[in-house]
Amino acid sequence: MKWRNQLLALFCLLAFAGIGVLYFQHWVIRKPFGIILFVGEGLSPARLAPTRAYAAGAGTRLNLDSMSHAALVMNYSKDFAAPDQSAAATAIATGERVANRAIAINADGKAIKSIIELAREYGRATGLITDTKLTDPTSAAFYAHPAEPSDAEKIATEFGDRGNIDIAMGGGAAQFLPVTKGGDRQDSRDLLLELRGNGFDIVQTRAELDAVPAWRRPKLVGLFSKEDLAFVNQVEERSQQPSLSDMVRRAIQLLQYNVGGYLLVVDAGLMRNAAQENNGERTLSQTVELDRAVGIARSYGGEKSTIVVCGDVAIGGLNLNGFPFRKDSGIALLGFNSAGQPWITWATGPNGDKSYGAAKIPGKQDESQNRQPQPEQPEPAAFYTKSALVTVEDVIAFGNGPGTDALAGVVESTKVFEILRDEL
Repeated sequence: MKWRNQLLALFCLLAFAGIGVLYFQHWVIRKPFGIILFVGEGLSPARLAPTRAYAAGAGTRLNLDSMSHAALVMNYSKDFAAPDQSAAATAIATGERVANRAIAINADGKAIKSIIELAREYGRATGLITDTKLTDPTSAAFYAHPAEPSDAEKIATEFGDRGNIDIAMGGGAAQFLPVTKGGDRQDSRDLLLELRGNGFDIVQTRAELDAVPAWRRPKLVGLFSKEDLAFVNQVEERSQQPSLSDMVRRAIQLLQYNVGGYLLVVDAGLMRNAAQENNGERTLSQTVELDRAVGIARSYGGEKSTIVVCGDVAIGGLNLNGFPFRKDSGIALLGFNSAGQPWITWATGPNGDKSYGAAKIPGKQDESQNRQPQPEQPEPAAFYTKSALVTVEDVIAFGNGPGTDALAGVVESTKVFEILRDEL
């Protein structure tokens, strides 16, 4: 009788355990361990086909193309049909639309909590990566609330004083250093020294980044240039700098040791800089760089991580024209075709020959009929503006992992914040 009771008890225990496992698998909502957001500055649907062709020919497939979900993203600001960099980033970072020139503050000047600030409250480790300056508006929208969006010194001060990002990497060291140490700060504060005193490791080269041990949860700031990082084709300048993929790989390796999971934000900002200059080669090569970094994130973060890639606002109106051969790629798509026509053109930007009203171009109007731009120079634009203008068109978002099935059809740019918030 005793052994029968023991077998019955064992059977009941196993049955309850099995039911518990099934319940957990099918009814308990499990949050992803890793959440990764990429902001591709200027990433619109029109950018995809030229990037595929530039990367390896028209038939190639990008890492973005293999993501499970995609949506067109409406991205107006509170006061304009097209947002500027600050308003576009704020909508993604905070889930609220603001007026142009506002960074994570509402109309009353009050701070709006960002997804990074929320993630810390949920016990997640946080990371922020950019290939431009850490104080640029897109990155700043995730940690700062400045009254003046162009005041990089005060934005850097907020970063240093808050110290609420575990791993941050990018450029813009000049905003963290006083003039006496080769920086731009007028208040004599050395924010890097202060951060080091608060327990942060400071790295300035790719070798130093790779040397950071992965066996402990670090507090790390990597500043690899006084200004923006170098473009892909600036080989000499990039020799000591990590690529966007390098920074993503190391950030995931270091952040994953937090038992509560992590949130990593990656800003691909050099795409914007290149587009504003009417430089098609750099624009497309930096978009390829973003795509590689997305592939690294999926590999190191795992397919169960929530990964979102979202554009902020379209820029410049780039077009790849004519009839390039299907397998033409790289430099074969730059310069002119056999008929003397430009492969790549822009709608607006500094390489335009025409202008409206008072926006005259010294020395260009009389030369416009005979000028022939060279392949290594920026491509021609239809109309001259000091910097290529943002355009009123949808951008695009891709998603993989839990929560990203909400990326379908046409969504608001604030939806990206909602997806990430719900997975914290």
